[in-house]
Amino acid sequence: MARVTFLGLGVMGGPMAAHLLRAGHEVTVYNRTATKAQAWVDAHGGQLGETPRAAAQDAEFVMACVGNDDDLRAVCLGSDGAFAAMGAGTVFVDHTTVSAQVTRELHALAQAQDVGFVDAPVSGGQAGAENGVLSIMCGGSQADFDRAAPVMDAYARVCKLMGESGAGQIAKMMNQICIAGLLQGLAEALHFGEKAGMDGRAVVEVISQGAAGSWQMVNRHASMLDGEFDHGFAVDWMRKDLGICLDAADQFGAALPMTALVDQFYKDVQSMGGGRWDTSALIARLRKLGEG
Repeated sequence: MARVTFLGLGVMGGPMAAHLLRAGHEVTVYNRTATKAQAWVDAHGGQLGETPRAAAQDAEFVMACVGNDDDLRAVCLGSDGAFAAMGAGTVFVDHTTVSAQVTRELHALAQAQDVGFVDAPVSGGQAGAENGVLSIMCGGSQADFDRAAPVMDAYARVCKLMGESGAGQIAKMMNQICIAGLLQGLAEALHFGEKAGMDGRAVVEVISQGAAGSWQMVNRHASMLDGEFDHGFAVDWMRKDLGICLDAADQFGAALPMTALVDQFYKDVQSMGGGRWDTSALIARLRKLGEG
């Protein structure tokens, strides 16, 4: 068992930190909103750090799951950042979906003080975090990964090293590109079926067993048909992730026409007031268009 710090207690980080505690690790938490961190400690136990640095004091592993590049820099750097408390041989594990650029920047800074750094974005959504069955895509050295993997096992279904620093983030971008296309295709199919007078649930029962089947189809078709979008991964977060994908594509010279198009569709959903709706809300946009 290890001394672990967890920075960020949102819909993903909160359950992940709880799994670490249940696995027997000694857990200290930090959240930008201190009342949320106190509520987590009251509910689960563990210790509370008032700053990232205070939380990371004496930790062997520091895990983070925050919002974006700037949020990650804020919890890592500066006099109150976690890096200021981390000594040689400790490992920082970043579960945030961020750019490969900030990952490599922080990896270099960590290396300079003999601190390990693993970029480890996750897939599986809130349900995956709550049930401890996340898919974790990692980048970094084999040695750092080998040390951190047994700790991540507390909330992982699969955890794999994809390559050097930044490779985990690239893999997560590929994941989000796939999801964007799957959800748009599913939304269009269900909307088409509605217009044609078909029973969407009955159709999905059949086609989900064939070549069209996907996790999104199985787990999101019913709520999409019912127009329920108060769960899962928010449109605002998906647009942040797709923006990272499109920026990286420009750097690599990759063409992402479908991703760029679906990103604009999500912008339309935001304009409908759906920024906090689940990403499956793409069907709401099609229904609105169909009213014209």
